Amino acid sequence: MKTMPSFSREHDFTEVDEGAPDFSAIAQSAEFVQLRKRIRRFVIPVTLLFLVWYLSYVVLAAYVPEFMSHRISDNITVGLLLGLSQFVSTVVIMLVYVRFAKRRIDPQTAQLRNQAGAGR
Repeated sequence: MKTMPSFSREHDFTEVDEGAPDFSAIAQSAEFVQLRKRIRRFVIPVTLLFLVWYLSYVVLAAYVPEFMSHRISDNITVGLLLGLSQFVSTVVIMLVYVRFAKRRIDPQTAQLRNQAGAGR
């Protein structure tokens, strides 16, 4: 018997598919907790670093326009170079994360899938 979802808080899904992985057990496993910590140890510092970098650019543009308008060559200013470097840093972060995920996240995720019986 499959229970349909109700939109009240008193009811929830009650049927469990016996072939499905036990997601609550997986989420509480030491391997999954370690995986989440590993991801957070990468994502949080990189995100904070990028936000500081981006906000520094915005603050410089707003409060030090004479520095940002300093010409490097005819039509190239410090502000233009810093603005373009925002795109470069985004691509670099993406490439570093892809490498990190392939080396550190994907193997552990595959191992968790196999342990859960979902690695088909």
